Amino acid sequence: MAEPLRLKAKSASPGIASGPAFLAEEPKAPSAAERPDAAPASRAVGGYGALEKAIDISISELEHLADGADAESRDIIDFQIEVLRDPTIAEATGARLEADENVVFAWVATLDAYIGELEAADEEQMRARAVDILDIKNRVLGALAGTPIADFPPGSVFVGKDMEPSRFLAHDWSKGGGIALFAGSTAGHVALLARAKSVPMVIGTGRFSAADGDPVSVDGNAGAVILQAGSMLIPPLAPVQEPAGDTQTTGGELRTADGVPILLSININDPAEIDALDPATAGVGLMRSEFSITSVADAANEEQQLAIYRRVLEQAGDRPVTIRMLDIGGDKPLPGLEDLPALASGLRGIRLLLARPEIARVQARALLRAAVFGRLSVMLPMVTFPDEIDRMRDIFREEAEKLGRRALHHRMPPIGMMVEVPAAALMLDAFGAAAFFSFGTNDLTQYLAASARDDIDADAGKAAPAVLRLLAQAVKLTAGKPASICGDMAGNPHYLPGLLAAGLRHFSVAPARRPAIRSAIIGLNADGTKAAGE
Repeated sequence: MAEPLRLKAKSASPGIASGPAFLAEEPKAPSAAERPDAAPASRAVGGYGALEKAIDISISELEHLADGADAESRDIIDFQIEVLRDPTIAEATGARLEADENVVFAWVATLDAYIGELEAADEEQMRARAVDILDIKNRVLGALAGTPIADFPPGSVFVGKDMEPSRFLAHDWSKGGGIALFAGSTAGHVALLARAKSVPMVIGTGRFSAADGDPVSVDGNAGAVILQAGSMLIPPLAPVQEPAGDTQTTGGELRTADGVPILLSININDPAEIDALDPATAGVGLMRSEFSITSVADAANEEQQLAIYRRVLEQAGDRPVTIRMLDIGGDKPLPGLEDLPALASGLRGIRLLLARPEIARVQARALLRAAVFGRLSVMLPMVTFPDEIDRMRDIFREEAEKLGRRALHHRMPPIGMMVEVPAAALMLDAFGAAAFFSFGTNDLTQYLAASARDDIDADAGKAAPAVLRLLAQAVKLTAGKPASICGDMAGNPHYLPGLLAAGLRHFSVAPARRPAIRSAIIGLNADGTKAAGE
């Protein structure tokens, strides 16, 4: 039997504790169906008045937490209340609101700037204060969204990058438990509280793999964490890089009747669909991230998005996963953003993300951080012009630099584009910055046929010959870069001969359509003709 893994750490509070792991960096993001009456989305709407109310709620929560607290704890809570009442924080947020930012993103941007300054400070005492500001930021976000930060099970070992002081104070430590932090500081408020309350705590473990509920032991005397057999230390910070845009794998390869290899991937809307990933499938060709983001509060929550993407990547293992950035706007409004002027002009997909970079930057950070957990590629929605890719790549580079300064693990994924605008399909050779292409035939058909969204199903069959002709021309313009098709046509065996004849060799379909498409492919030649005997 394999020996448990013992990781060297730094003691922040003496004592020994054992218990099931609680992974703070993997919050269980509720689905839309689990959110009662969509309350978080509706409460996230509002201007400065909504922020003032959320701050008042947060102050009341902190004051309640301070009731009966010892002097040391009270000092920490008073500091957080003082920051919440700081007029400079309110003024900076108000200025962003006046610049037409949404209240949630205005708050996030203001506090993130403050956190960044503290994390870059030379003095450890100042750097340790960054988690206090993170604590305040998350508490107010929870109040804005109507989703307060939940406690974790008594007797657990808290595992994460750092821990918020108010989370420590709200927890019942009488049942035991301990703290193991990847980073942390002996000068931080949580370390001070842990020593005062005799809670075993270690810091500086580096990132290690564990699952919720895994047995973990914290040795605050010797400075160590003991993990069950099979756990491992995650390698140090991955360098920022842009690997080749090869989003394919041989794991899901099949062949046409005349022996030409074809890749078959799946499309997913809900992260839970990844659980049905068949071993014979070449990964996820399209994850529609907007289905996991049901409100502006979700769009502003970097940690929640990271948890969603990480789950999908880890479940996929060594198979590639392509996540499409938020395709919102137009007929896909994001609750909480409907009242913004940008939406009135019909912006959608990448145009909206570039017009509202605060949304793009949060998602970019989550994707950059998630990329270390698997073979991630990022796909940009509704791209029309080459400069749109250049501008989004600049956002990814800027956010990668910020993550590097904060010593957060990240990796630059290949960035490609969804081809669903006829103008883009006709000039793919001009999109040199795109690492790969994926044809989205739903919108491509609608725009090519000038159909209304409600009429597209009726028009799809009549428009198919024009779509197939456009695809055949577009595939020739890809210059050998990876190209796939992920729209509804890919999952319809009726269109498969024409798609093969157009030169497509990678199909991404709904999981339920995979068996039918697989059977159809092996009965056809690569030019779309039926195999002999069929």
